[in-house]
Amino acid sequence: MLDVGGGSARVGEFMLEAGASRYVDVDLSDTMLDLARQRLTRFEDKVELVQGDFLSAPLDGLFDIVLALGYFDYIQDAPAHVRRISELCQGTAVASFPRWTWTKGPIRKVRYEVINRCPIFDYTEPQLRELFSDFDRVGVKSGRSGFLVRADR
Repeated sequence: MLDVGGGSARVGEFMLEAGASRYVDVDLSDTMLDLARQRLTRFEDKVELVQGDFLSAPLDGLFDIVLALGYFDYIQDAPAHVRRISELCQGTAVASFPRWTWTKGPIRKVRYEVINRCPIFDYTEPQLRELFSDFDRVGVKSGRSGFLVRADR
């Protein structure tokens, strides 16, 4: 299992407890990976933590499951990241994507882009279906503030 931007590995811990044979967390933040290291110590050699940019991080092999949860909010070039997910996935990819809503959109815009100068991105269902068009089956579920995509080979 590959967790793109998995941070402190909260999902990874759950997946390993459920029987995953391998967990790889790739994240930019050393601090988050230190938290993951502490959380996953008991799983020893089943865990690989990779610090770096997902697009260029050295990742070996193909993965049955690729997760990208809470990752695409801040990714400027989503097509490049989804292409890399597609290259590494031999089974199912699950990713979350924010969408514009009148209840959260303006607050997120001010908080991230105006105050913190961090661009954020919103998506539509047609955009997501196009992004994952390399996969055989794509399901998109809409929630209160975003989408959950499941793409299968």
